[in-house]
Amino acid sequence: MAMSERPSVAIVVPAHNEERFIGKCLEACLDQTSAPDEIIVVNNKSSDNTVSIVRRYQEANPHIDIQLVNQTEHLGIAPTRNCGFDHARSQIIGRIDADSIVDRDWVETIRRCFQDSAVDAATGPVHYYDIPLRWLIFRIDHLVRRKLHRTATDQRFLLGANMAIRTSAWQAVRHLTRLDLEDRLHEDIDLALTLFKNNFEIAYESTMVAGASGRRVECSPLDFFRYATRYTRTTKAHGVKSRSARITITVLMLGYFPVRTLRFFYDAENNRFTFSRLRGRFTIAAGLRARRVWAAV
Repeated sequence: MAMSERPSVAIVVPAHNEERFIGKCLEACLDQTSAPDEIIVVNNKSSDNTVSIVRRYQEANPHIDIQLVNQTEHLGIAPTRNCGFDHARSQIIGRIDADSIVDRDWVETIRRCFQDSAVDAATGPVHYYDIPLRWLIFRIDHLVRRKLHRTATDQRFLLGANMAIRTSAWQAVRHLTRLDLEDRLHEDIDLALTLFKNNFEIAYESTMVAGASGRRVECSPLDFFRYATRYTRTTKAHGVKSRSARITITVLMLGYFPVRTLRFFYDAENNRFTFSRLRGRFTIAAGLRARRVWAAV
């Protein structure tokens, strides 16, 4: 069922120490074929230059409603997201991460998607812009997620790096979502499952595309496994024994080691492989050995 009005759209960006990424994220939010009505950056106790960078964008773009909101009560993504969603005045809330770089038609696509009044939330594919073979990985990731969305009968999913939700739907389920102060769950999956259990419709929109950093693979294998298994912890918290969650975790773990190795030798800015980082590591190691020898003399 179509809506007659053009829905207003806010973009919410939770941020904790994101000085490396927040500038490019905001550039993409501003460079849209259809401008957002609000851009809300929620600062969660950052100790770097995140706040000053956002303020520079506010000063440089006085015609755009760029809001900087401080969430200081809790450290964590769920309470920070909630704060941003609660501040939004628009009909649709777009949600991305601070390292997201949305496509130029992202807001336009959201407006078109939510013209259908049956859609309560939406998510789309993500391409990882700083890893090698990015378009192959994007294609595989997109096909897997689309298949899961079409075939899973026990759940739906949202991607925090690329999602949108109708404000009325958020207000209806806000009190049912978990605050997750222990940081053990996927807050985006928790929100998706809460919506699904309460009969809200989540769409997978193939043309709603955002880029994200592959920085997650920089962590240790154990930390990455703990991150991946948040999915099953989240589904279990909702009483769902999800085959889809197990498939997702398997795909993530199978891809972790090759992508992590390739990314180590990959220069994302110049889109090429390089051994300079390896040489740098050898140089550092040699320097440490020389220092130990010098200390022993």
